[in-house]
Amino acid sequence: MGRFICVHGHFYQPPRENAWLEQIELQDSAYPYHDWNERIAAECYAPNAESRILDGKGYITQIVSNYARMSFNFGPTLLSWMEKHSPRVYEALLVADKESIERFSGHGSAIAQAYNHMIMPLANDRDRATQVRWGIEDFRHRFGREPEGMWLPETAVDIATLEVLVDHGIKFTVLAPRQAAKARKLGDAEWTDVQGEKIDPRNVYVQSLPSGRSIAIFFYDGPIAKSIAFEGILSSGETLAQRLMGAFGEETSMPELVHVAVDGETFGHHHRFGDMALAYALDHIEANQLAEITNYGEHLSLNPPTHEVQIVENSSWSCVHGVERWRGDCGCNTGGHQDWNQGWRGPLRSALDWLRDAVAPLYEEESRRFVNDPWAARDDYVQVMLDRSADSVSEFLSRQCHHELEEAERVRLVKLLELQRHAMLMYTSCGWFFDDLSGIETVQVMQYAGRVAQLAQDLFGDNIEGKFMEALSDAHSNLPEQGTGAQIYERFVKPAMVDLSAIAAHFAVSSVFESYEDEIRLFCYPLTIEDYQTSEMGKARFAVGRINLRSEVTTESRPFMFGVLYFGEHNLNAGVRSYGGDESYAAMSEELLGLFSTADFAEVIRGLDRFFGTSTYSLRSLFKDEQRKVMGYILEGTLNEIEQVFRQLYEHHFPPMRFLTEMGDPLPKAFKDAAEFIINTDLRRALSLEGFDPARIETLVTDAKTWGSELDNEGHGYLLQLTLGAMMTELFESPEDESLLSRLIAAVELSHRLPFPLDLGEVQTTYYRMLGMARSAKQQEAESGNDSAREWLARFDSLGEHLKVRTG
Repeated sequence: MGRFICVHGHFYQPPRENAWLEQIELQDSAYPYHDWNERIAAECYAPNAESRILDGKGYITQIVSNYARMSFNFGPTLLSWMEKHSPRVYEALLVADKESIERFSGHGSAIAQAYNHMIMPLANDRDRATQVRWGIEDFRHRFGREPEGMWLPETAVDIATLEVLVDHGIKFTVLAPRQAAKARKLGDAEWTDVQGEKIDPRNVYVQSLPSGRSIAIFFYDGPIAKSIAFEGILSSGETLAQRLMGAFGEETSMPELVHVAVDGETFGHHHRFGDMALAYALDHIEANQLAEITNYGEHLSLNPPTHEVQIVENSSWSCVHGVERWRGDCGCNTGGHQDWNQGWRGPLRSALDWLRDAVAPLYEEESRRFVNDPWAARDDYVQVMLDRSADSVSEFLSRQCHHELEEAERVRLVKLLELQRHAMLMYTSCGWFFDDLSGIETVQVMQYAGRVAQLAQDLFGDNIEGKFMEALSDAHSNLPEQGTGAQIYERFVKPAMVDLSAIAAHFAVSSVFESYEDEIRLFCYPLTIEDYQTSEMGKARFAVGRINLRSEVTTESRPFMFGVLYFGEHNLNAGVRSYGGDESYAAMSEELLGLFSTADFAEVIRGLDRFFGTSTYSLRSLFKDEQRKVMGYILEGTLNEIEQVFRQLYEHHFPPMRFLTEMGDPLPKAFKDAAEFIINTDLRRALSLEGFDPARIETLVTDAKTWGSELDNEGHGYLLQLTLGAMMTELFESPEDESLLSRLIAAVELSHRLPFPLDLGEVQTTYYRMLGMARSAKQQEAESGNDSAREWLARFDSLGEHLKVRTG
């Protein structure tokens, strides 16, 4: 009947957004990128949208979308980030799904995912249903169609979860082979024990449910998935193809599906160029008609289940103990700290369960004042999460509320729903997956819990946070200095909590270093400047102002007034309070500006204290990205002085130091440090688009070798990648620019001689796009006898040679 192959990628990242800012703050560990989402998007999500297929000599012959030929799911929270921060790749996913519908008999390759990666068997019934509903609505919103399948986080499954999937029209899910307990051919009476991964993954199975309904289940090939994820077969596309083809049985009259499911990040992030191995393998199999590439939806429609299965309840793909990894010290961990335990997992889950159950009846009682059904309103709230425009909020309120709400009632209802949103987010599975309570993923779920506690305090006034922290005290870190969950919460979560006053303070402090338009958006807070007055005296600056600030999330808004004194270096005092009226503001502005004009800064500070009391702020009040930017501004002069000292030392002593190296003698450490600083500084300038200087770059790299200087290879490679990408984009837009073409040829040629890690994928993809556009047009001109077109073709093809792209 036929051989079929399907590769599924589960693309997911834990939510990293600050729970109050709805934005990811700077993550230094992701250098040279801003954060890990940005880094993984560059290493995996973008390459899989435009993956390169090479010939036997290493030249690019095709660039294809893996997404259009594989099965995939993306976590909704990740898609939300991509839509804003990686829109080109996000759009490529949507296009790929449409292409797959044409390729696979009307069945799209994208499947849905339970919303925020909650372990479904550990959820209560209400949360389980909401996770499915939110996941489906998110999918509909983005892909414009109904999902056929749904990915279960960590493939964690029980019968109750499967019932909910069927309740919502889901036809299939994908599980690991160890999650099958018994199987039999449809119509047979006897069951076969298939525990221990004995199930045949080439068949399609059906699980009968207590409700009398059923759902199809695909059990992926475990050994092949393991070899892809952990055993290095992505080093060769041909090897991957052979491994997939080797899983088919002898000639049979029945259709066979060889399929695997792995983390999507395997293809590029975990294994560099893994996307290219996948692209080659699928192309090789399809081009040579070795098997038919399919997706789960198409295969299920053409080949209905032939076997029945009974699943192992409370099982998953990443914990051999079932779902204990997310509630107990089962022994599953990342393997990096053999002497650690995960005894903290149970108390953490118990604390979150207590918090969820403590706020649920309060939410239900209070929200009934506004809506007909509190839990139906929560389910429907996903529409607001997807579109926070005023029209979207109004439509939601008209659907759910039993009377027209006043503004204060509207804000209160949205806060209640936000409490529930964060009560869902705090169960994101990554909080339990890793090794210690103090890990960033666990702190992240505590941050979501902190937002729940903060909103509960605001709405209900009970000491919910205090009781929650008591429960967290039962969880203990493996690191003595981190202490208990309550101490970690106090150290990392409490300082992250903000309200509208803190956002106003951020604006006030940053405004003395950066000019703003009258209407701006700070994170998820639209802000209008009603008045802003400033005065300078030498390095010192003073500003007063009043603003209107609104939360895009809770919809609450408040006017504020502020005063800020900056008197050099890192010394800054600011005061912020709710707007006290025109008279109060005028008096404050006049008095403080007058005091500043006398240069009596101590008196200005006392004035700030009088007007703003204890509501004072400093540079520490800035959020991380702006804090880093402002400190860069403040330290600019100091760094310039340091550079001048190092440059003078380096240039003045260059000849004798060169002589020392020629004699084989070691260099003084002071000179090595100076050389390393100056070479890296000059390389950053020479590699930038504005200052790109190939000759200077080569000289500096040679000098680094001479002095044994350590280069910031990763940072320099990233800079060069950006520069080459910008130059190639410019050529795409202005193909007639022969000077640019020459510079680009020289730059790419240079890149091959440099020691920096570099992926020319973006440059190669843009060049490849030009083959069917600019080059095709020039080819026609050249064939008509145009000499300049022939010259352009020769140079353009030379660039292709350096980029290793086939041009004909």
